[in-house]
Amino acid sequence: MISITAIIKSKEETTEVVKEMIQSLVTNTRKEAACIRYDLHYSENVFIIWEEWTDQPGLDIHNSQSYLIDFIADSEDLLAAPIQVYKTSEVF
Repeated sequence: MISITAIIKSKEETTEVVKEMIQSLVTNTRKEAACIRYDLHYSENVFIIWEEWTDQPGLDIHNSQSYLIDFIADSEDLLAAPIQVYKTSEVF
């Protein structure tokens, strides 16, 4: 299993637009066969997506989906900082 944490920080004035975009991303991603978990957490203008994937090929398929690629491109000017993505392993 592969775990990913993505941190997305919107500009304060674009938070609602970014939230709608991320909600669409979550809805589409949860339909993917390799997606075990794709949870969205939120505080002020910071969105955190906690992801779990069955394997690397499944994650690779996700990373090539048009809705993810479009989200990254379309949100760039709406964000206060670049998207941070951490691939992690469970410690215990």
